[in-house]
Amino acid sequence: MDSPPRPPSAKESASQIGQFVRQRRKRSAMTQMDLGELAGTGTRVISELEGGKPTLRLDSVNAVLAVFGKQLGVVEVVRDHGDLR
Repeated sequence: MDSPPRPPSAKESASQIGQFVRQRRKRSAMTQMDLGELAGTGTRVISELEGGKPTLRLDSVNAVLAVFGKQLGVVEVVRDHGDLR
């Protein structure tokens, strides 16, 4: 019997978000400075986000994602122990 898939770690999730931001920024022909100005954050936040830093402030991440019409949210994951819904 296969075990259920494990939810991604914080580092894996941060990496996925960072890849998304980098791809969208480049597709939009923006520099990190351009994106930081649009999001109201500094270039450092953009660099750390694209680098997959898992400990950024949620409001900063959401400000960047909002430039692309996205936001962080709650998603369902399969748990391998008691259901805590």
